Formats: sequence, structure tokens, C-alpha cells
Amino acid sequence: MTSYEMMMLKGTYLAPYIQLATMLIGKTREGGGNMFRHQIDTMGTLIDYGYIDSVLLKASLVHDILEDVPGFNHNLLLSIDYESPAVYDLVLQVTRKPGETKPEFLTRIREMSSHNAKILKSADRISNMISLGFVISPEFISRYTEETVRYIYPIAEEVDKNMLTELEYLVESRRRYLSAIVNPQS
Repeated sequence: MTSYEMMMLKGTYLAPYIQLATMLIGKTREGGGNMFRHQIDTMGTLIDYGYIDSVLLKASLVHDILEDVPGFNHNLLLSIDYESPAVYDLVLQVTRKPGETKPEFLTRIREMSSHNAKILKSADRISNMISLGFVISPEFISRYTEETVRYIYPIAEEVDKNMLTELEYLVESRRRYLSAIVNPQS
């Protein structure tokens, strides 16, 4: 990260969004840990790839809050700062709508969402794929890996080839793991 990028990041006030994200502490994940840590991991992935857009980083901290906090009052998010409406809009783009199937949801992001929503979804999936290293259900790993190839690869290919490369590596490592547990003598 350049000194200019670090300076720009320095002026980004994330604390109120981190505080809001603490509502996700205790919400467990299939891969272990909790949803709060996943929000932090997703933001870390974005920063690692050089994304310093304040709306994108703020949205990464609360991107699962609408889905995973029952009865969440969206006005809490909308009233944080002057960027809150843009953060809320970005979070809505990466939030599954009631009645929307997972394929419909991922297709909607690919076909109709903003560039930043696609970047956020790619970073989110990188965090999720890393967490698969702690999942013990071969069926879940297989389904999630194939979903990544089918729906997330095209999104990442469009917005960030380096993220795509990491996703490809993660998919390949999960496939090797699945192969090893199915054929342990190989």
C-alpha cells in the first residue's frame, strides 16, 4: 500500500461500523468462528487487495447484518454518518432477498449489482472459502466449492483478476482435500 493510500485510509472512520457489527458476535458459522470475525476478515481481504474506498470498507463490516440479525433496525445503519445511505445501498445489493434462492441471489449480483458490490462479494467469498478449511461436511464443501466456480468466478473475473486467482487456488485446495478424504490412499 502506498503512503497516499495509507493516508486516505487513515481518514476513514470505521469504529461506528465495527461497533454495529458486534451485533454479529455469537452468530456461529459452519466453518467455525462467528459472523463478526467474518466481517473483519472480509474487510481485511479488501485492504489486502488495495481497496480503500470508505463506503466499500464500511459495508464490508456490516455486509451480513441485514440477513443475520433478526429484526435489525436499518435506521441504526442509516444514521451513522454522511456515507451511511451509500453503505446501506451497498449492503442491500449483497443481501439475499426473502424468497430469493441462492442461485437467483448470486445471479442478481453478477448481472445487476454495482462494481463495488461485486468486489465486496468476491472478498466475502474469499473469506468464506478460507473458512471451509474448518468445515467437516464433505457435502457442504463440495456444494460451496462448485457454487463458487459457477457463480463467483465470473464476478471476480469481471472486477479483480487477483481475487479470481486466489479463489481458483482456494477451490483447487478444497477439491484436493475432498479427493483425499474420498480416496485416502491416493
